[in-house]
Amino acid sequence: MNTLNSLKENALTIFYAGLEAVCPDILIRKFFLFENNVLKIGDRIYNLGKYKNIYIIGFGKASGFMAATLEELLMGRIKAGIVNVRNGYAAPCKFIKVNAAGHPIPDEAGIKGTLEIVRLTKDVEKNDLVFCLISGGGSALFELPVDGISLDDIQKLTLLLLNCGARIDEVNAIRKHISQVKGGRLVKICKADIISLILSDVVNDTLGDIASGPTSPDASTFMDCKTILMKYDLFRKIPVSIKRHIQNGLNGTAKETPKATDTFFNRVNNIVIGNNRMALEASCKKAIELGYNASILSSSIKGEAREAAREFGAIAREIRRYGDAVKRPACIIAGGETTVGVRGHGMGGRNQELVLSAATEIDGLENTVILSAGTDGIDGNTDAAGAIADGSTVTRAKRIKMNPETYLDDNNSYAFFKGLNDLIITGTTRTNVMDITLLLVG
Repeated sequence: MNTLNSLKENALTIFYAGLEAVCPDILIRKFFLFENNVLKIGDRIYNLGKYKNIYIIGFGKASGFMAATLEELLMGRIKAGIVNVRNGYAAPCKFIKVNAAGHPIPDEAGIKGTLEIVRLTKDVEKNDLVFCLISGGGSALFELPVDGISLDDIQKLTLLLLNCGARIDEVNAIRKHISQVKGGRLVKICKADIISLILSDVVNDTLGDIASGPTSPDASTFMDCKTILMKYDLFRKIPVSIKRHIQNGLNGTAKETPKATDTFFNRVNNIVIGNNRMALEASCKKAIELGYNASILSSSIKGEAREAAREFGAIAREIRRYGDAVKRPACIIAGGETTVGVRGHGMGGRNQELVLSAATEIDGLENTVILSAGTDGIDGNTDAAGAIADGSTVTRAKRIKMNPETYLDDNNSYAFFKGLNDLIITGTTRTNVMDITLLLVG
């Protein structure tokens, strides 16, 4: 229990327990009660016999795996379907089309797939039923800009937003206002009932922020968009076409996104089937099984990764010195999604940057381990989900002439942890419910 190696092994075991709990296949089967053509899902009951056709659409990193489970459960009742997934996230669907596209930067394949989804959605009738499968990554994978804005413009804007340190709700407010399908607009073009099964990758499970809320009303406005762009000094940097569209919105010549008062949202049943809290609870249960005094700190961690790292460092010192918060052997579990204001040229990621910054905070603390990783297996623009560090990480790095501060300044935590063999590489996880951060004190 108290050796450094066992702490690291346990941290990985606890992380993977959280991942397993939010597998889409498990979650859909948990929510999906289907017998004699009657479907009970959430608090509603659907008689599938009254629908002429059933269609499947979806977008997001996990949408293909969600579709594969739905195919099996509905046993040939599906008329047609298409989902947009991230490249490398091929799913074992038999007749639902799986369209692979770029993420986090939208690409031509994503727009082509979105056009197919829109065409299918427009063709459904009032007596049909549409299942919409939504997961994190959907904002990039489900993209169809308004007229006058090109894919190149969208790509430039996306890069600016991803690198400025803006919160996901701020990024998505802008995305929704330059899209034909986000911010509830997908519902507007569909005549049928929609059941949206949603895997949440945002703090507080705010429906309008998950994949930019294609089946949810949008509370943000064009004025919010301009305020956000001014806040991060981006208004003068964004493409002219986007600036013009936002200005048209402010002038009233471009339509606002659909709001909660729009009656067509009565046709939608939005159901969050999985979220970060579920993963944290499973991790906590596993930590207790392994003999730790475990506690969930929060599922709403936000802000700069380095700031969060300082908090975890302070908690570690408090536990070691006073035994406060949780008695040793302790496991503090947290979730959410931090941000990184990119200043350097490295291949970091928010989890790797958090762990590297935390490594400097826990430097010299015996039997203290911190792990942070994305449940989607992707951290920043890297093949790693995150990283793991301990009280000896800084010393080990300096021994091989690696200065943590230099790597932090260049946002190059990926190269740092690769050099120490402390990256966490999961491959495709089939899920996406933000990040899991673990602090273990033996």
